[in-house]
Amino acid sequence: MTPFMRDKPENRLLDESRRTRGMLWVMAIMLFLTVLAAALGLGMASASRTLDRQLAGRLTIQLVEGDAARRDASARAIVQRMRTLPGVTRVAEVDRARLAALLEPWLGEAGLDADLPMPAMIDVDLVSGDAAGVERVRAAARAIAPAAQIDRHAQWLSPVSAFLNTMTWFAVALVVLMATATTIVVLLTARGGLDTHRDTIAVLHILGSTDMQVARLFQRRIALDTLLGGLLGTAAALAMVWLLGQQAAGLGSELLGGVTLVPLDWLLLLTLPLVFALIALLAARVAVLGTLGKTL
Repeated sequence: MTPFMRDKPENRLLDESRRTRGMLWVMAIMLFLTVLAAALGLGMASASRTLDRQLAGRLTIQLVEGDAARRDASARAIVQRMRTLPGVTRVAEVDRARLAALLEPWLGEAGLDADLPMPAMIDVDLVSGDAAGVERVRAAARAIAPAAQIDRHAQWLSPVSAFLNTMTWFAVALVVLMATATTIVVLLTARGGLDTHRDTIAVLHILGSTDMQVARLFQRRIALDTLLGGLLGTAAALAMVWLLGQQAAGLGSELLGGVTLVPLDWLLLLTLPLVFALIALLAARVAVLGTLGKTL
């Protein structure tokens, strides 16, 4: 009796026994890592957008004046003037107790001394961080206090934004790398299956099967394994992403709070198993048809 005529699972064209369905677990691991990388990229992109949006129009006016009375008078005048400027959404003088608390790690209890000169800090939020709006604030502040210094938050936090963008592209590179690795695994699996079942395929050709029909048998099995394994890996990865998100939200960090996934991000992550199954299907077809055309 020929191998084709036997009905044992170990002699089918593609073995379906659990011991030899290793590709399913390989794909589960691949999708687990891919979803984590994709979630990292989406989270970093979200944090970068949030940071840019929050800092684009945020300024701080600093008044350094040894005379406390003159400093306080200038600060009040600047606050009143800022509230009349177009494009200004919020003006608030930073509480002196908060400034003292920030200085305490460096100055110790001396930072709380009332006789120690302390600058006045005024936070200003603009509708947009365009140059014209910033220049209006600078001109208005210096008209009252010529020595006033204007700091743009976006300027001194630009390294953080650059780091977030770098992490985003790093995650994209990881996803592309995992997709490439998946393609290689599928190619090796398909060619290995052809070598293992060469005699069976020869019988199929004698019975009139075409290369395309044989390829469909392989690609269907491989795509199904990739999809099932991908769903397992994706479910595990999404559970981990959700858990990490809950822990990050509990830290109370404004920066980490921006590392969030919107519903569209979750939807994109859920489509990854389908994308990888499609990649596996196409790779299996190319590998099988290419090998059959050369050797059989």
